[in-house]
Amino acid sequence: MQNTKIKVLGIAPYEAMKTAMQKIADVRNDIELDVYAGDLNYGVEIVRHNIQNNYDAIISRGGTAEMIGRMTNIPVVEITLSVYDILRAIKLAENYSDHYAIIGFPSITESAHLLCSLLQYKLDIVTAHSEEEVISTLTQLKQDGYHMVIGDMITHTTAKNLGLNAILITSGTESIVSAFDQAVKISTSYLQIKQENKFLKEVIDKEGSKTIIFSEKGEIYLSTWDQENAEGLYMMLRVEIPQIISSDNHKMFRNINGILFSIIGRLIDYQKQTYIVYYVTASKIPIANSKYGINFFNKKEAEEQLFNSFYSITGAMGGLQDSINQLSLSSFPVMLTGENGTGKEQIAFIIYTHSPHQTTPFVTIDCELLNDKSWEYLTNHYNSPFNDNNNTIYFKSIETLSKERSQLLLSLIIDINLSKRNRLIFSCTTNRDALIPAVGQEFVKRLSCLTICPAPLRERAMEIPSLSSIYLGSLNVEMGKQLIGFEPKAMELLQEYDWPQNYTQFKRLLNELATLTTTPYITSLSVMELLDKERNTIGSGYSSAPDSKFSLNLNRTLDEITHDIILQVLAGKKGNQSAVAKQLGISRTTLWRYLNRL
Repeated sequence: MQNTKIKVLGIAPYEAMKTAMQKIADVRNDIELDVYAGDLNYGVEIVRHNIQNNYDAIISRGGTAEMIGRMTNIPVVEITLSVYDILRAIKLAENYSDHYAIIGFPSITESAHLLCSLLQYKLDIVTAHSEEEVISTLTQLKQDGYHMVIGDMITHTTAKNLGLNAILITSGTESIVSAFDQAVKISTSYLQIKQENKFLKEVIDKEGSKTIIFSEKGEIYLSTWDQENAEGLYMMLRVEIPQIISSDNHKMFRNINGILFSIIGRLIDYQKQTYIVYYVTASKIPIANSKYGINFFNKKEAEEQLFNSFYSITGAMGGLQDSINQLSLSSFPVMLTGENGTGKEQIAFIIYTHSPHQTTPFVTIDCELLNDKSWEYLTNHYNSPFNDNNNTIYFKSIETLSKERSQLLLSLIIDINLSKRNRLIFSCTTNRDALIPAVGQEFVKRLSCLTICPAPLRERAMEIPSLSSIYLGSLNVEMGKQLIGFEPKAMELLQEYDWPQNYTQFKRLLNELATLTTTPYITSLSVMELLDKERNTIGSGYSSAPDSKFSLNLNRTLDEITHDIILQVLAGKKGNQSAVAKQLGISRTTLWRYLNRL
């Protein structure tokens, strides 16, 4: 018994904590951990659906831990937030260019008040005692002109849903280790009974079918279902319980995750209670439900796509958001134009989720991916989305269609009155001259499309510090990092870069910098090397040639004057550091040292 591991269920409010908990448990010989990501009510539902697995203890954080403790007799250990965790989030937020507030439950705000008092920070700190208070507080802050908040997971999630930027306060490793130690100490009984239950469950698992047992009240008693969409399956089976009770035996077929399943339900009495037992067996026959280049989304799926996108995380749409919201309410076709990587697809998702058609499917047609079979399906099949009504259809990258197909598509849209029966959205990619390609102009003219063109990133260089700060906060949560920001010279390099692939490239480079950086601040050397690599792979990224009227302010230190001269030569050489070093008669190492000296 002394060598038996304690079985722990971990409910992490975010993915990075889930990863951290798993890593810590992997190096311990006294913990067997199952960990899931879920906050508040969702976390409680995870516990409810896994409670039959006989855990010795449950570990969670904040309000989620409190809610779990009210619904189970299993010991619940809370991962506390340290003062250092809160300080780290405050330091990250200092890079943000606008004013912000700290929102949270007393365990957070009390420490925040103490920190601000000691460090003489003047920050707005608001204490909430319930999820409802968090929502009302954030709503009021938004009305008062705030654009960003710091808080726990409920604050972070609610803020994003309200259109506010947010930085999540993450828990450090030491807090997680302490929670594991507490769980081991209190999990000292019932081990023999739990081992017996585990043995019986393994016997059931060896059968070809999955077994799911409900009480007469619809509560899960046991489940060996290990595939996706468990909650959807459980809801469907609960609906069938009255039928099972009335007939004692019932068989049906259901399509679950694209697979046809045979489901048999029967009644079993145990200890003066009646239980409904389902045996679920796969037919092994996949059910095709998609075509190449064509995808279908409902509102929830579209919102999930948006919620996790760079544009949602950073608020990169900026002042364009109001125009997009107004377009959403119109029934006119919309043409989205702009350079590669400026967020045209995300705008299409926003239009759909805010439109009167949000309760019907959102169909995306990627013209670049269409093959002969999928084109035939669209234009001639009886089940084509062109034959349906009241949907939103998004034609992505129409400039990639051949001239013959683009003309046929436009003619078909007009002939079958598609734009009157459905909401149509088109997109086409422009070059730096911002001129709409000829095919796009023809669609705009013939269909009376409204147009919207998101600005390239180089025209919003002043916003790069804010965008990068918010996205780094998201990466800290996702990757378990503790990045605070960029060195000043590193930020200058990002703002001077031309970003030929715009936000897509910006996000990719931030991901790479965050992955490679092991210090609190991303260095200018790291940024310079990465931008130099970008220049060599996708072309020049410097915004302008050297200015023939370049003037030098001599009322500064020698280091500052030297730095400006090097930057000017670097622009003239299109970022080629080797060429710059050769022209100046110095090594690349010396060049880097000059650029990082200030």
